[in-house]
Amino acid sequence: MKLLFVVNPISGGIDKGPFLKDAKALCNKYNIAYHIFKTTGKNDETSLKKLLPEQLPDKVISVGGDGTTLFTALALIGTGYPMGIVPQGSANGMARELFVNPKPIEALKDIIMSDRIEGLDILKVNDEYYTMHIGDVGVNAQLVESYEKDPNRGMATYARYFFEEMNKLKHFPLKVYANGQVYNDEVLMVAICNARKYGTGVPLNVDGNPMDGKFELVLINKIDIKSLIKGGLASIDEKFIDTDSGRMIVTDYAEIVFNTPRLLQLDGEVIGKFEKIKIEILKGAVKFITHGDNTYLNKTVKNQ
Repeated sequence: MKLLFVVNPISGGIDKGPFLKDAKALCNKYNIAYHIFKTTGKNDETSLKKLLPEQLPDKVISVGGDGTTLFTALALIGTGYPMGIVPQGSANGMARELFVNPKPIEALKDIIMSDRIEGLDILKVNDEYYTMHIGDVGVNAQLVESYEKDPNRGMATYARYFFEEMNKLKHFPLKVYANGQVYNDEVLMVAICNARKYGTGVPLNVDGNPMDGKFELVLINKIDIKSLIKGGLASIDEKFIDTDSGRMIVTDYAEIVFNTPRLLQLDGEVIGKFEKIKIEILKGAVKFITHGDNTYLNKTVKNQ
């Protein structure tokens, strides 16, 4: 067996040295060949794609956060190489959604041991952007933009912008074209979901499954104290999820049209403002290394 580690040295502000030391020791103990590729922020995709046929790994391992996971997945589309995840980012939202062990070295052991390879979906947005997790337009996208621009980090900064956005809540109209229908609504936010929960653990829906060829649009009409409390409780127990503040559309293709350009964020990255957003699913685009504790494997059909 040969492993290719794709390592983001700066993701989440986490020093990858201790993990890599343990990973090398594990590989050496069991005579597993390995190569380590570290991203630099310059021509990483080209360099990784060139490296793959040179190294011919049996398994590729993303070591970082959600951004590293998406980067690795996109580089592997169409190559046939299977990918596993070692969570080493700040939120690791997608890793949690995919039932990856939160302990990095244990996650690596699962990848090495497992022969369970399943197709993992990716969403393509406006023909040039991608998301594996969750994107949105509305109040959360505005919050993400404000937070990104502030040099200060941490929960205090996040909380300040959160309450600022709560005080500026304003509905906006949209049209959604999906499933041969047109949905007209006025919302505070529309979320594009390939999974169920934000990195904070707050769920947007309980039906999301990134392995079934469908995605969800969650149209949120109401955000108040009651819905915020429900959101906090639902991050602990999904039975508290708020189903009264909006509606959900399940589809494999959609177009969202706004009355004016609106800010879009995907997986915590601000993309820009758009008057129209087209979303299509790349079903099973990535070969994902998982295991029997992944409950998505028994949930292959979503509500229509």
